[in-house]
Amino acid sequence: MAKASRFRVDTENGRLVVGRFHLPIPRSRTGRILIGLLLVLGGCLGFLPILGFWMIPLGLLLLSQDLAPVRRLRRRMALWWGRRRGSNRPAAGN
Repeated sequence: MAKASRFRVDTENGRLVVGRFHLPIPRSRTGRILIGLLLVLGGCLGFLPILGFWMIPLGLLLLSQDLAPVRRLRRRMALWWGRRRGSNRPAAGN
């Protein structure tokens, strides 16, 4: 059985999974896009108190459920990150 992703959108339960946290998301497409955009815009103001740069990836993850260009970007980043992590690990025979 494959290991479940720590950062994903659980469409069956309507929740955003971020590590061990499960956050409810709106069922309407418009609501998800609006919240995703607000998170990204709020993340751009990350230098202010309470708002933070952590909001940008969370907003992009939420937007990737509904917007194909963002979904492609997320997949490319996941592949890049996986290759990067894989290249830093020592070979099994060493």
